[in-house]
Amino acid sequence: MGDRSRIEWTEATWNPSTGCDRVSAGCDNCYALTLAKRLKSMGQDRYQVDGDPRTSGPGFGVTLHYDTLTLPDKWRRPRLVFVNSMSDLFHARVPLSFIQEVFATMRRTPQHTYQVLTKRTLRLRRLAESLDWPPNVWMGVSVENEKVSYRIDHLREVPAAVRFLSCEPLLGPIPNINLDGIHWVIAGGESGPQFRPVEHAWVCSLRDACVKKNVPFFFKQWGGFTAKSGGRTLDEEIWDQMPKIATAEDRVPVLV
Repeated sequence: MGDRSRIEWTEATWNPSTGCDRVSAGCDNCYALTLAKRLKSMGQDRYQVDGDPRTSGPGFGVTLHYDTLTLPDKWRRPRLVFVNSMSDLFHARVPLSFIQEVFATMRRTPQHTYQVLTKRTLRLRRLAESLDWPPNVWMGVSVENEKVSYRIDHLREVPAAVRFLSCEPLLGPIPNINLDGIHWVIAGGESGPQFRPVEHAWVCSLRDACVKKNVPFFFKQWGGFTAKSGGRTLDEEIWDQMPKIATAEDRVPVLV
């Protein structure tokens, strides 16, 4: 968790819970698991990486950190905040009551804009009506290939002010993608020593669909052995489009 982030489409990270496990192909080379092992070896006590028999595959134990729930209250400068970069807020082992506390914090701090991302869209859809959705919460789902494009349909049923897709790592084409009710698309290739290459045509197809529907498109990286290996240029352009609502820089600080 940090007041600053190197992720291009956000500014800070906030991890009220940590830990996750595999649910689809996009999880195979999970950066969070690799980082958790490194942080634990450095003495961080928030990560359980010794295996959990209740998980469905490789992962690290889900842990709730109640002491971090008020952290955004202390951030006086407004910012874009990626929620749970080291977990999935809608994991089955995160109780609804805890998710509601996270949402209460987000409502209590309207000076910040929160970006929540999940692969567990069935639970997201089921719990959506039990959550208080403030206007500063962006809700996103991961869509790494056509096989999991059903997640977009689940997202459309969520009453978030901004609904976005993270097509990263993009592992295959997503032809005829339906962007109705979607306000932003992020795309990017995989990075790391076992990266799976992304094809130019897959990225262009998403970009073109966004342009056609006037949906902001953000191309994060080509990926490779390192995140910056292939750069960020797509057909000689940098695509840094964001949803057209107030961002952290546009907001008047609310001092707590």
